[in-house]
Amino acid sequence: MRTYDNPVIGGFHPDPSVCRVGEDYYLACSSFEYFPGVPLFRSRDLVHWRQIGNVLDRPSQLDLPDDTPASAGIYAPTLRHHDGRFYLITTDVRGKGTFLVTADRPEGPWSDPVLVDVPGIDPDLAWDEDGNCWCAVAGVTVSRIDPATGKVLEGPLPIWSGTGLQHPEAPHLYRVGDWWYLMIAEGGTAHGHSVSIARARSPRGPYEPAPANPILSARSTDLPIQSTGHADLVTAPDGTWWMVLLGTRPRGWFPGFHVLGRETFLTPVEWADGWPRVGPVEEQHQAPSTWHPFQLPPVRDDFDAPTLAFSWISPRSRPDDSWSLTRRPGWLTLDARFGPAFFGRRQQHLDCRAAVRIDPGSGRAGLSVRMDEAHHYDIEVAGGVVSVVLRIGPVRERIAERAVEPGPLTLAVDISTADGTRGPDTLTFSVEGPEGAVELAELDGRYLSTQVAGGFTGRVIGMYVTEGEAAFDWFDYQEALR
Repeated sequence: MRTYDNPVIGGFHPDPSVCRVGEDYYLACSSFEYFPGVPLFRSRDLVHWRQIGNVLDRPSQLDLPDDTPASAGIYAPTLRHHDGRFYLITTDVRGKGTFLVTADRPEGPWSDPVLVDVPGIDPDLAWDEDGNCWCAVAGVTVSRIDPATGKVLEGPLPIWSGTGLQHPEAPHLYRVGDWWYLMIAEGGTAHGHSVSIARARSPRGPYEPAPANPILSARSTDLPIQSTGHADLVTAPDGTWWMVLLGTRPRGWFPGFHVLGRETFLTPVEWADGWPRVGPVEEQHQAPSTWHPFQLPPVRDDFDAPTLAFSWISPRSRPDDSWSLTRRPGWLTLDARFGPAFFGRRQQHLDCRAAVRIDPGSGRAGLSVRMDEAHHYDIEVAGGVVSVVLRIGPVRERIAERAVEPGPLTLAVDISTADGTRGPDTLTFSVEGPEGAVELAELDGRYLSTQVAGGFTGRVIGMYVTEGEAAFDWFDYQEALR
C-alpha cells in the first residue's frame, strides 16, 4: 500500500484552495505581507506539488505600502476554474480590499485586479446552473456578483455562520447533486480551529447544519498535527474526494511552539448519509490512486538563470533597483541604496540547513532567519567582522563576533529539533572561510515562533543587505534527515 507524508506542502503555506482541471490539480495559498503574492502550485496526484508561479507578480496587481504591518497584506485566496478560465479571488486587508484576477493559463499572465465591493475577508467563488456567480465571505454572507466588473447584483445575504464558535470564516460553496454545501472554518485559527458544514437547496439558503459538526478538529487532543481547519474540497478523476487544509506542527514545552507557520495538509473524505466525513489528519495516509511523482527543482540556486526562481519572496515589495542578476553574472547582487533588501524562501522542514556564499564588498549583508521585523536571527559580515545578531521584540543584541579575511565566505545556519526539549529547535550559526568552518552561536528557536512573535506567517530564510551592496554566488537549502 502506497502512503504519503503530511504536510504535502511544508512551511508557511496557509489557507490552501484547490481546483482540478482534467488530470491536473492547482493550489494557491495566502502570502500576507510578502511579494510576489499568492504562490501557485500544480500536481497530478495531490501529494507532489511544484510551484509554477505567483499569481500577483507585478506592482499593478499588488502594491503593498512600506508601512504594511507583518501578517497584513493578502489573505485567503480561493482558486477556481470556470468555463475555460481560471479565477482567483482574495483580499488585500490594508489596501484595495477584495478583488479577483483571471487567467487563461495558470502560469499566467494573470489580469490586473477587478475590485469586488463585498465586506469581509476569505472570499469564495461558485457558479450555479444558470451561470450566476456567487461570492461568499467570512461572517458568513453571500452575494451574487458580475465577475467581469465586480459589481454586486444581489446581497450580501446573511446565510449560515456556523455552530456558534468564534470567527466563522473561510467559506466555500459546492454544488453536489441536488444540494449546495457551505463549508466554513470556525473557532479561530489556533488550537480551537475546526471545519463545519451545512447544506441548502439554493446558495441563498436556508441552510441546515450537519448533525456531526464539526466534521474536523484537533482541539483538545494530543495529535501531532494541530489547528486543523480552513479547508477546501476537491474530487479526483476516480470519484474519490479529498480535503486540503492548514495545520501546524507544534513542538517543545507547553504551550508548544510552531515555527513554520501554518502548512498545507491533505486528508481523504468519504460521504455518508449526504454529508462528508473526515477522519483525523495524520502524518501518513494511504495515497490517492493516481500516483505521479516528479523531479522537483534543485533547492540550491546558483543564480545562473535569467530570472529569479518563483520561491523567492521579499517583504512588501521588490524594487527593480534593489537587485540584479546581470550586474555580476552568476551572482545575485543586492543593493541597499534605497533601503534594506531581503530575498528569502520559506523554511519547509523542521530540521534543515541553509547556507550562502557571499562577497560582502564594502556593504553590510548576511543570512537571516525571519519571522518579522521584530523577530529574526542574523549572521552578517561588515568591515571584516562576522557577527551573529538577534532581534527579539525591542531587544537587539550582537552576541558573537569573529574577524575574517576580505573576500567571499560562506555563512550557514543549521536548524535541529534534536535538542529541542523546552523549545522547538536550536539554530546554530557558523562561518566558513579559508581556515575552515567555525561555529559562532547556538540560539533557542522558540523566540522565532508564532507563540512569541504572533501573526499568521512562518519562518523565512534569506539573504539581506542593509548598507551598500553585496553579491551572493549561491544559496543552498537542504532538509537535514535525522
